[in-house]
Amino acid sequence: MFSVTVRDHIMIAHSFSGEVFGPAQKLHGATFVVDATFRRPELDDDNIVVDIGLASQELHAICGGLSYRNLDDEEVFKGVNTSTEFLAKVIADRLAAKAAAGDLGAGAAGLTGIAVTLHESHIAWASYERDL
Repeated sequence: MFSVTVRDHIMIAHSFSGEVFGPAQKLHGATFVVDATFRRPELDDDNIVVDIGLASQELHAICGGLSYRNLDDEEVFKGVNTSTEFLAKVIADRLAAKAAAGDLGAGAAGLTGIAVTLHESHIAWASYERDL
């Protein structure tokens, strides 16, 4: 299996509902390093996994749509605990939609999976992997 990973970041504010979150139930900020990994079993005709420039551009656009926002105020996230794991899935699903729409280039049609990892810190991160 071949893979290519591109990186960006998001800076958000949010709060959580539920005792399990302790002090994070209050409004707080988070900065995540976002890694998006694209996978395929064979390289395309150009011997690449995906156009790295387009992958970087689309990840940046998705991250830009989340950054500098209080996610509690965003209609799409109303009543949702926007945990690190949940946000990894949101970003992966949005990248999958970009791939399906052809926004990652024609060669992306051969992608078989995407994994997104959000790094909360140097000691904690969460990932979501999905098939395409």
